[in-house]
Amino acid sequence: MNKNITIIGINYYPEDSAIGLYTSQLATYLSENGFNVTVITGFPYYPAWKIDKSYCNKKTFLKERSNNITVYRYKQYVPKKPTFLKRILHLVDFTFGSLVHVFKIKQTDLVLCIVPFTSTIIPAKLLAKMKKANLWIHIQDFELDAAVESNLVEKNNFLFKVVLKIEKLLLHRADAISTISIAMLDKVKRKTKNIPNYLLPNWVDVDKINPEKAKKHPYLKSDKFKILYSGNIGEKQDWDFFIKFAKQLKAFKNIELILVGDGAKKDKIIPQLKELSYFKYYKPVAYQELSDLLCSADVHILFQKENSIDTVMPSKILAMMASQKPSIITGNLKSEVMDVIQKSKGGFYLKSDDLNGVLSALENLITNQKLANTIGVNARKYVSNQFFSGKILSEFKRNFDKIIENSN
Repeated sequence: MNKNITIIGINYYPEDSAIGLYTSQLATYLSENGFNVTVITGFPYYPAWKIDKSYCNKKTFLKERSNNITVYRYKQYVPKKPTFLKRILHLVDFTFGSLVHVFKIKQTDLVLCIVPFTSTIIPAKLLAKMKKANLWIHIQDFELDAAVESNLVEKNNFLFKVVLKIEKLLLHRADAISTISIAMLDKVKRKTKNIPNYLLPNWVDVDKINPEKAKKHPYLKSDKFKILYSGNIGEKQDWDFFIKFAKQLKAFKNIELILVGDGAKKDKIIPQLKELSYFKYYKPVAYQELSDLLCSADVHILFQKENSIDTVMPSKILAMMASQKPSIITGNLKSEVMDVIQKSKGGFYLKSDDLNGVLSALENLITNQKLANTIGVNARKYVSNQFFSGKILSEFKRNFDKIIENSN
């Protein structure tokens, strides 16, 4: 007999990047492997920070049925310019709007709460209590810590301190907590006591991101050396460094710098780069095009802020590595991302302000095709072994089966 699971989180299909993609793939996998799946979610808005046009005219409380999954949606407030206070309103609105849908769930054996947002634990715990089910919290990002690292709020801000205490209180309502990296798991252990915790990292579908099947993407058809950043244009990346790097590329011949994405900082960043003849910007591509896009690059770049150490493991890195192309990444030298790059020998990882090091790594890749090929093969081999989707999704299911069976 199928088990029943309810997933609560703001990001879900048709969002096809970041948390929305992972939650959708997890829900689909569970639905195909012995679970009746219900999802309580928001209206699609990420990464553009505006409600998707296909949903703009739909009613505030919506019920859908897709791929044998019942989906309840609430049309949440989405700020055009997401400051810290507006983000708080955004999450509070979704949290309390979702409470209406909680009372529509007839049966559930397990409630899976996807964080962010931490406040989503409120409707998740209410549902678990009403149905005598276990509450499992899966943390994709510590949004409060990320807000500090992104300079959206001061650490000593009174409101921030209050919200931090609420976060701790809510996390202790869980029967189990999982997260996506070792550093984040350590943070879970510091924030909670006596709650079972699990490492369940994000994954990559190496059959979908596959250089052997990929075609040249229309955005990257030139015969120049193509430098690609594809992802969110948001607070976590070091865009000041990106702009410095971009301007230094004037010294290189026969190159293109391609930026594909959307996000809260897009309108600030793109105008500063448009004057560069070798720079191109495009809107995000659909997930079905992602393999072609990533595999058409010659090198991937990701420039992280120095203080981004342990709040999140950027999921885009897995797809970059699966494309069998080298990556140049900057960030804190204590970051878990650095461990992945070093163990895989699948790219260059440098200190966040090391512009000369980045340019030197780029020069190496441009002038040594054999080196670039070797690094790319190393990267794909590593993620195929360590982050294969089938392996990690089956681990989710095994743990969910176990907690449900132990509670019966």
